[in-house]
Amino acid sequence: MTTVLGAGTPAPARPAPPPMPAPAAAVAPRVAVTPVAAVAPAAAAGPAGVRAHVRITAASDGRGGTALPLLSGEGPFAPRRTRSADPARARVTLVGAMSAPLGGDRLTVETRVEAGAALRLDSSAAMIALPGRVPGHAEYGVRLTVGEDAYAHWLPEPLISARGSDLRQHLVVDLAPTARLVLRDEQVLGRTGEEPGRLSTRLTVRVAGRPLLDQQLDYGPGAPGWDGGAVLGAGHRAVGQLLVVDPAFAERPAEPRMLGETAAVTPLAGQGLLVTAVAPDALQLRRLLDQSHIFTSW
Repeated sequence: MTTVLGAGTPAPARPAPPPMPAPAAAVAPRVAVTPVAAVAPAAAAGPAGVRAHVRITAASDGRGGTALPLLSGEGPFAPRRTRSADPARARVTLVGAMSAPLGGDRLTVETRVEAGAALRLDSSAAMIALPGRVPGHAEYGVRLTVGEDAYAHWLPEPLISARGSDLRQHLVVDLAPTARLVLRDEQVLGRTGEEPGRLSTRLTVRVAGRPLLDQQLDYGPGAPGWDGGAVLGAGHRAVGQLLVVDPAFAERPAEPRMLGETAAVTPLAGQGLLVTAVAPDALQLRRLLDQSHIFTSW
């Protein structure tokens, strides 16, 4: 585990997932008043696997609400506008449309939250990294750009690394000086009674172009020491972090503290805090992260 803190043949057919009810599509009247762009055509598939791109833009509607002028998805991702508890904040849920990521896939989610807008982006179910018939690793990239006085919540369900899979994930976040962010990133190493695949995940966060957090974690076969005491420790197969960035932390940094025996709150140099936790399973991991109570302020 490396952590740096500073102040940077066509693809084989896939079985469709079991049918699930679509998320509620109702949206508060002041959210997404701008017409939404048409959904992009199906993702390209080739010898190297599926290429798929999601593009989301949230913008202020000029009346205290948030519009979604661009909502486009393809392949395994179907972004859907869903009901938000806050009329001023738009909500988008990523719904799985096919099994992904498999070996050789290249998947990208690109989200822009423009000045004065507020967006919550989540997912309807966990993402499962699976082995594929195409040789080579899969890649999953998330790019999040947040403008001045904008709010962004990136709160997907966990990423599960199944046996035999090989996935490289990279989350890149660029924030304006007055932007605010809540980001949750959880990994579950193997399904029940199963050894994990190989997983490498990196989180890079910049504020006004300057690095706030650059952290990389490696797990599974071939990653040295990943299940030892210096990384996960015995019996832990779920790991997660909750990052909060708020300009208020620049003047009043968060206090470091423990959350039970396997979670901690750490202030970052600048205007952020990081909650990290390990646990035996996804349920206990989520409970540990929720103990920080960071959602109550905004």
